[in-house]
Amino acid sequence: MADKAEAAAGPDDALFGYIERFASVLVSAGFPPMPARVFVALLVTDSGRLSAAELAAMLRISPAAVSGAVRYLIQLGLVHKERVPGSRRDYYRMPGNMWDDMLRLRDQVMSRWTALVREGIDLVGAETPAGERMAEQAAFLEFASKELGEILDRWERYRVGEATEPDQPRGH
Repeated sequence: MADKAEAAAGPDDALFGYIERFASVLVSAGFPPMPARVFVALLVTDSGRLSAAELAAMLRISPAAVSGAVRYLIQLGLVHKERVPGSRRDYYRMPGNMWDDMLRLRDQVMSRWTALVREGIDLVGAETPAGERMAEQAAFLEFASKELGEILDRWERYRVGEATEPDQPRGH
């Protein structure tokens, strides 16, 4: 039997309202609307995976809208496409470690930005106002990248510690 999140949501349904509110926060942060809605729908479902037809019914959107949304989410690494043995349908699910994977990708992007900013400093001259401004940006990116790496390392240690010590209070 399908869980509550997998049932078709109606406009008066509290879960549907939650999906819409959460998606609007993602949209205000720059996420496209349909991928935001699909992302939240996958987040709230107990099974962790939904077919395109289930997503369309749950969100009351067209299959074409689902297709475009999941394609976008797959490109970002926020959703994986899979087949269930014995089924001919594709299902979409969120990987368990998506946030740390996403931060690792962001760290790689920041490293590329840093290299480009440093290249720009060489072109404009380190002693020029532009060079000084760019040096500050490069220093920030290097700092943020270093801190992000340390956060990810601490997260991994925390996650392993939480798995081996379930009686420990969370968040402290």
